[in-house]
Amino acid sequence: MTDRTHWIGEPLVRKEDEAILTGRARYIDDLEPVARLRHAAIVRSPHPHARIRAIDKSRAEALPGVVAVVTGKELLEIVGSVPSVVRTPARYFPFAHDKVRYAGEPVAVVVAGDRYIAEDAAELVDVDYEPLQGVASLDDAMAPGAPRLFEDAPSNVLSSRTFRYGDPDQAFATADRVFRLDYRFPRSFATPMETFGVIANFERAPDRFTVWSNFQGPYILQPLMAGALRVPGNRLRLISPPASGGSFGVKQAVFPYIVLLCGVSRLAGVPVKWTEDRLEHLMASSAASDRIGVVEGAFTNEGELQAIRFVNHVNLGAYIRAPEPASVYRMHAASNGAYRVRNLAIDNHLVVSNKVPCGLNRGYGGPQFYFALERMMEVAARGLQIDPAELRRRNFIPRNQFPYKGPAGATYDAGDFNAVLQAAIDRADYPALLARRDATRRDGRLFGIGLAVGVEPSGSNMAYVSLAQTPAERAKGDPKSGANGTATIAIDPTGQVTVTIASTPNGQGHATVAAQIVADRLGLDPKDIEVITELDTRSASWSIASGNYANRFSSIVADALALSATKVAEKIKRIAAEDLEVNVGDIELADGVARVVGVPAKAIPLRKLALRTHWHTGSLPEDMEPGIFETATLSPRQLDEVTPDDKVGSALTYGFVCDLVAVEIDRASGWLDIVKYVSVHDVGAMLNPLIVEGQIHGGFAHGLGAALMEELAYDRDGNFLTGTLAEYLCPTAPSIPPLDIGHVSTPSTANLLGAKGMGDGSSMLAPAAVANAVADALGRDDIELPLTLDRVWHYANTGKRK
Repeated sequence: MTDRTHWIGEPLVRKEDEAILTGRARYIDDLEPVARLRHAAIVRSPHPHARIRAIDKSRAEALPGVVAVVTGKELLEIVGSVPSVVRTPARYFPFAHDKVRYAGEPVAVVVAGDRYIAEDAAELVDVDYEPLQGVASLDDAMAPGAPRLFEDAPSNVLSSRTFRYGDPDQAFATADRVFRLDYRFPRSFATPMETFGVIANFERAPDRFTVWSNFQGPYILQPLMAGALRVPGNRLRLISPPASGGSFGVKQAVFPYIVLLCGVSRLAGVPVKWTEDRLEHLMASSAASDRIGVVEGAFTNEGELQAIRFVNHVNLGAYIRAPEPASVYRMHAASNGAYRVRNLAIDNHLVVSNKVPCGLNRGYGGPQFYFALERMMEVAARGLQIDPAELRRRNFIPRNQFPYKGPAGATYDAGDFNAVLQAAIDRADYPALLARRDATRRDGRLFGIGLAVGVEPSGSNMAYVSLAQTPAERAKGDPKSGANGTATIAIDPTGQVTVTIASTPNGQGHATVAAQIVADRLGLDPKDIEVITELDTRSASWSIASGNYANRFSSIVADALALSATKVAEKIKRIAAEDLEVNVGDIELADGVARVVGVPAKAIPLRKLALRTHWHTGSLPEDMEPGIFETATLSPRQLDEVTPDDKVGSALTYGFVCDLVAVEIDRASGWLDIVKYVSVHDVGAMLNPLIVEGQIHGGFAHGLGAALMEELAYDRDGNFLTGTLAEYLCPTAPSIPPLDIGHVSTPSTANLLGAKGMGDGSSMLAPAAVANAVADALGRDDIELPLTLDRVWHYANTGKRK
């Protein structure tokens, strides 16, 4: 036993790494949990928009080894639609039954003895399509007379909402200066190493489904899935595997395949396993939304930001698929960004097109939001002739105003934005960068500096997506609020400590940090604590907020762990106090024992005390229950329902990030060289600095990919163009520049441990920061992403967009 009292804040190497690095981790594709397992291949539409005239499955059914071929029309008899918070005629099913609306949409499923036969048989399913005109871009989808994806809807704009906070119209009317940015943001996604996987088994007496999958949550989708499958919620059992090979949000979109494969298992009469291949994942899994929009800022001549106006047109793909349109509204309550501006105007228009539906992706709405806001701040700085860092400093929320209630309802818990900005300036040696820029330009070369800052909301309120409804629409339903977090700690009859959490991690190190938190409370070593991260809805303590999203582990789940461990510690201390004949307050837990404070010789091993709760229950205090099995469930009171005036506390904690980048562009080739990248983060109290830095590096890689190379490309009709990793380029280790990371800590006042959620970070800010640097180098504002070699060359040499 190591002689120490605190584990929280230590840079422990992850407990999970040994199994992962030695190939012993068990992923969804490693599992064969049920007998008679058969394999599925999905027949997908090659057309982005077409009617299904007929499906002939006879050739496929005749192939030896084929168990069943199930079509969408057959599934329609037993599977219902999955509802969305936006009430429109555009119903979503996880399969096409009369019409396909994106390339890759499932139209049939083949079940066979192995995957090879299933794939061969899928090629033999003959689908008679009537191709229709497709629309992929927002411009085409919103154009008058555009082909409609849903004939019952008046247009492809399925929802529009207008919000006003303060008096933005008056602020713009009286402003000294108004700066406008028209922007476009491309579609991309996270490309985890592991793709989707589902094993579905239908059983009768009673009718029920058991599903093993790498679905990550949010588990608010479980009741929606059960409803679509027409069974009570407790008859849809979801089990996650011991390990998951990354997600970054995208594995939320496993849920349609859970519903699809459950229906197939029921009709085929066998358990069914499906593992997605890379082409399927690129084409038909999920994506972040592409947007076009306008952002305007009203300023005084001295640079005070008095109002912001956003007009957002959001391409959600072929359907508004739950939990969308959450990506549009996740940042809504924090639409003032890091600034103390009180007047906001926001217009949101949700558009469908012949692209894959959208869903969770790292940053979830943050990259699009900050690209608009932080690009506008850079345009304003140039127009006002104020240094971009200074302009932001003049508008930051002062440290002495925290907790700060924003105009749209967010409550920023703690922060010192100026200190974070100053740390970035110091680490980058900003004056030297400015001098280098001036010298480089005198030589006729292109050098630019870009800055982006932003708050990072974490621990989402499940109510915020209700902003998509009008107050009148919300009033017709039941109120929603909160974000439950749960943790269970048990000490078994051999004295071993097991922790169970419902956070379904995808590589973030939750087990390591959970062990650190519990070890602190119980005076143990983290290596002696077993942490179970698999979630089984039959036995786990879970709720609709369970799962892995919105950086909720350190802001909410960590508190549940601390509370649960405190319950265990109090029980152990009470038993020890009685044995040692002292007050409970005189007992401390450290080094594996319960001992009297100041008298370390008077001690009893914690394991021995725990064993008594199982083996010698008659010796326990009269009002004490035997055994040690403690669950803590919490939902922060700050996360209340949406108010009638459209305000909501959408998250519990708000971290802060500042990215500063310097680039040099070679005019002859278009090559963009990142010569300096500094990223400073305020994540509150760091529970494990090593894991924090790993998450920062990962977020930076995702943000850099979106800035420089990643785009899910379609032609004008919706035909998919980036179906392999040769066309959809992602950054690799050699192509990622050095990242200089800094930290400033203002512990959160909204939870027990002072930790703010983190993990998105530079995935939200890098696109804006890099674009700002390129705009500065080229002296132009019409910068679009991704900043590929070809596009940058055109910007630098022709003055035209590419």
